[in-house]
Amino acid sequence: MKVVIIAGGKGTRIASVATEIPKAMIPINGKPVIEYQVELAKRYGLTDFIFIIGHLGEQIETYFDNGSKWGVTITYYKEKKALGTAGALAYLKSNLQEDFFVFYGDTVMDIDLEKMLDYHKKNNSDATLLVHPNDHPYDSDIVDVDENGRVKKIFIKPHPVGFISRNLVNAALFIFSPKVLNHIELGVKSHIEKDVLPACLDAGMILYGYNSPEYIKDMGTPERYQKVCEDVISGKVSKLNWKFERPAVFLDRDGIISKEINLLHKAEQLELIEGAAEAIKYINEKGYLAIVVTNQPVIARNLCTLDELYFMHAKLETLLGEKHAYLNAIYFCPHHPHGGYPEERKEYKIKCDCRKPATGMLIQAGKDWNIDISNSIMIGDRDSDVQAGENAGVKISVMIEQNKPYALLDALKTLI
Repeated sequence: MKVVIIAGGKGTRIASVATEIPKAMIPINGKPVIEYQVELAKRYGLTDFIFIIGHLGEQIETYFDNGSKWGVTITYYKEKKALGTAGALAYLKSNLQEDFFVFYGDTVMDIDLEKMLDYHKKNNSDATLLVHPNDHPYDSDIVDVDENGRVKKIFIKPHPVGFISRNLVNAALFIFSPKVLNHIELGVKSHIEKDVLPACLDAGMILYGYNSPEYIKDMGTPERYQKVCEDVISGKVSKLNWKFERPAVFLDRDGIISKEINLLHKAEQLELIEGAAEAIKYINEKGYLAIVVTNQPVIARNLCTLDELYFMHAKLETLLGEKHAYLNAIYFCPHHPHGGYPEERKEYKIKCDCRKPATGMLIQAGKDWNIDISNSIMIGDRDSDVQAGENAGVKISVMIEQNKPYALLDALKTLI
């Protein structure tokens, strides 16, 4: 399986860091960023590379040559003119006869590529995009997926005023089938996100978003470059690989993040508690996963539909994103064990293993995100929240005052 690394960019946004070397050769802790990518791919058995080069590309060729120093094979395609992130791929059809990875050469990452490839194959996907939440979704390309992860639409930045969506952004790591190349016009400048992927969706192709909490950041600006250098040196980049368990902070929703309103069931009713976004940002910065686990009997009561609940959660993620905070996942229980309401949905009026104080949501999240439950935290505003955490075996399970400004942040600062 081949890996195509797009390394032809001029790096105009990061020119103050380096102007006489190509962006992909800018050093991080003494090593070019693209070298980290080669080493990552080789770790997962990927040793056949095509480098797309352009501006100052001869420096990349001189440094890597044929790749033998790294135990890999490298060939080169040199752009005669700038063709965007996608244009040069059209010239590589004869070399890309089976599924292949695409890396951007200015990206620092440590991703379990085997796990991503397994996901791609399992879903028989024509194109798989690595997606994740970030702390600036308002100026990122948003990937809209269904409950199974299949991509429905890609919303290219800038977004209109009032735009509401899940915080799930394109992270710029792809697996493509050769079919994707049919949507790239030869000799025409084009971009993967803006042009190619929307064309694939319009053609009815199967695209999936692979959601991962692993480390992947571009270093396209001086500020981002400084941050990724710090993260590489500190070991943060490698520690976030899937093979390592991570602790989580499990959070109830109502009364903890959003204001408690009895049977909240409309998006316009949802409002953040003061200080909640700062608290979620604190979780993000401390390296914990931020996981919401919430009982939502409004579904069983037929007060709103699943789509309306998803929209409420999209609004929640949008409000948090505006304040540079993000949730890794939201789990909800739609059930309620007691019947008797004339409008109720009887299929949800059952005793389940997900409604807190049962542990179903926490256990499922643990499996989905490789969570170290024994070192995790549960925070809620009811006895059932505390009991759910204790039943699941978290390290600490606490109750804080409902709707109190900054209560969540204050609690976190004593716990983490």
